[in-house]
Parts: sequence; structure tokens; C-alpha cells
Amino acid sequence: MTARLTIFGSGNWALTLAAVAAWSGSEVKMFVRRPELCRTLMTTHTHPEYLPHLHLPSEVTFTTDLADAAAYSNTWLLVVPSQYMRHLATSLAPYVPKGLYALSCAKGLENATALRMTQVLLDSWPNFEGELGVLSGPNLAYEISHGRPAASVIGGGSELFRTVVNLLGKANIRLYSQKDITGVELGGALKNILAIAVGIAQASGLGENAKAAIMTRGLHEMGRLAVELGATWTTLAGLSGLGDVVATANSPGSRNRWLGEQLAAGRPVAEILGSTTMVVEGVPTAYVAKRLGRQFHLSLPITTEVVEIFDGKPVSAAIYDLMNRARVEEFDF
Repeated sequence: MTARLTIFGSGNWALTLAAVAAWSGSEVKMFVRRPELCRTLMTTHTHPEYLPHLHLPSEVTFTTDLADAAAYSNTWLLVVPSQYMRHLATSLAPYVPKGLYALSCAKGLENATALRMTQVLLDSWPNFEGELGVLSGPNLAYEISHGRPAASVIGGGSELFRTVVNLLGKANIRLYSQKDITGVELGGALKNILAIAVGIAQASGLGENAKAAIMTRGLHEMGRLAVELGATWTTLAGLSGLGDVVATANSPGSRNRWLGEQLAAGRPVAEILGSTTMVVEGVPTAYVAKRLGRQFHLSLPITTEVVEIFDGKPVSAAIYDLMNRARVEEFDF
């Protein structure tokens, strides 16, 4: 019997994962919220806006019926922006079966609660009996959807890992297991802040040294906060953390880096966000991270300056303040 997978979402990453699953020999049903988009996907197997080069295989089918999508498989990938995860999870609550494998594929923190996505799922499914996990790593959808090789990490239990590898891991994504769900989730979420900072540096003409410094010192910030929240430091040196920072900060196609470049050009953050249909996860995550830093009395200078730029601080002033902070030991946490 062919393995089955349900994907909730229809953005870049959801489409890419559907293709990878089909290339891995799985049958996929995608839940698509908008009826008109669902009809288009059924007819053309191509999204009218995202990844126009990607023609989804016939093994991928589509539905607007949430109950139908939920019943299709006992393995779910939830591939929606972090600020929409609770709404989706709440809507799915009546259909959650025992023994479900549910994998969050979002990279963000909930703004109102500062919760990670697996925490949001558990909060929404209080009687959950199954396995929860998270997929993260250097996952640039454009490249993976072209069939280029990539590696990702699954945070979760061994049975969840085996199940997802069987469904998703036989094409161009090499999957690694990781027990530290907290670290995997936080690495995927917090790196978006650094990508914004690198975008600011790029468009400001600060040079390669500055960008390398942001990524390296920013990794310390990520680790400092992640460890405080229960992660293992070494997780942040892996695919979800360092790997994701390198890919997202260096890719011209990264929406978080793009937002940083637009900020450096003098555009207000609200105007930038209003000019695109794409979700830029780093913006709400940066505000959450800054709040958490204050709560735990942690030094998060890059995150702090990024948020202050959102709030109107000139980029030149933020750079000056970063360069003139008190001197510290490199590995002083």
C-alpha cells in the first residue's frame, strides 16, 4: 500500500514538500483554504503565483474540506505561517486521531504567547495521543523545488522520524534526526532575525566582514536565548541554527533578508510588509525574542537593534550603538 501524507497549507514550502513527498513515492493530499486556488491547482497542478516552474505530480491531490484532509492520513505536515498555526490547530482539533504523527514546518514564535509551534499544537489539542515534531534546516523552497539536494533535521521521537523519512526522505532532501525539539524549533525561528540584520548590512554596503560578524555573533544570541528556554547549545550549531542562518542570510531570494534590504533603503516596516503577499516570519519573531530577552535578563544586542529599526531608529544609529557596546569576552554568555 502506498504511503500517504496530508499537508495543510499551499505556500512555497507546502508546495515544495508536496512535490518532494510525491518524488519519494508517497501519495499526498493538500488542504487548500481558498476554493478558487484549489480549483486552479486541481486543473493545472501549478500555483498561479508561487514557484511557477513547479508542476506537481499526479500523486498530489487537493481539497478544501478540512475533515477530508484530516482523515486522509495519520501523518500531517502543518505548513502555515506561525501566526496562523493556532487557528489551524483549533480548526483541526475535532479531527485529531489517536496515534497521529504531526510535524510543524513553520519557523516562528507565536506573538501573543511566545510559544513554539509544537507548544501551540499541544495547547490546542489538550488530549493529544500521538507524536509531535518539527522540520527545520536550510530549506530554500526555490532550490529544493528544482530538485537540488538539501539536508534538513526532524526534531522528535524515533518513530516519528522513521515515518517521515519513509514519506519524505527518498528524493532530494536528506533527513537527520534530533531529539531536541526545543532547539530545532528555536533555531529555525530565531535565524530569521539574523537574516534581516544581514539584509540591512548588505544594502548598507557594510561589507563581508560585517555580515560574517552578524551571523557569528548572532548565533551566540540564538544560543543564549535557546538554552534559557530549554534547548541544548549544540543543536544551534547544526542544520537548524547555523545551517539555516547561512542559507537564509546569504540567499538573495530570502524574504527576511529582502526585508532587511528594504529597511536599509529607508522604507518603514509596515509599508514593506504591506507590499508583499509573502509572510516575513522574522518580524513578529524579533519582537517576541526581544521580550524574552528582557524577561530573562539576556543580552541580545542584534535582535534589540533590529526591533528598534522596525520602530523607526535610523540604521546608522543602530550600527553605531552595536559597534560601541561595552567590550566582552567572545564566549561570555
